[in-house]
Amino acid sequence: MENWGLFAVAVFTGFIAINNPLGNMPVFLGLTRHRDKATKRQISKKATFTAFTIVAGFIILGKYIFDFFGLTIPAFKITGGILVFFVGFEMIRAQQSSIDNQTEVNFNEGISVSPLAIPILAGPGTIVTAMNFTTNADYLQLIIILIMFAIVMWLNHLAFISSDYMVRLIGENKIVVIEKIMGLIIAIIGTNMLIQGIHIAFLE
Repeated sequence: MENWGLFAVAVFTGFIAINNPLGNMPVFLGLTRHRDKATKRQISKKATFTAFTIVAGFIILGKYIFDFFGLTIPAFKITGGILVFFVGFEMIRAQQSSIDNQTEVNFNEGISVSPLAIPILAGPGTIVTAMNFTTNADYLQLIIILIMFAIVMWLNHLAFISSDYMVRLIGENKIVVIEKIMGLIIAIIGTNMLIQGIHIAFLE
């Protein structure tokens, strides 16, 4: 039981480091700016549930998915890095991103899945982290990994639905500044993923 507890702590720490709810909150704020509380809650629920479903699939079937499609970790990191960079670039360059100019239906359906679920919540880093934990894991450990990731997604949901409070606390103008800064950070993270993928592919 003690080993299971230590394993659970290690898994939770790994997921929370790569998928920090407080770090993801400004991204959510930037993508859902000017939307009402009910819409934000709807987007948050769909994004976190979609991300959990995707990562759960990789936790259970990840090795077979990679083998079946002939996927490699370097290609996964390079593609994910490009996607993450594009999200950050969009946040930096526009007063109101092209995503934010969509209709209500497209907006809800669109950003819940991409970019929130993929690649922000269920990005290459998160999926690779999950697959690392599943290496040689038994059935009980797989359940622990699923539970820990579900808790991390729940914490992200709480952070997202608290975003209105953050707007009132910080102020709309400062939120815009934070959005631009987070856009830069996200673009750098995407570039770093790209560099890591190239490094693994050609130098290791």
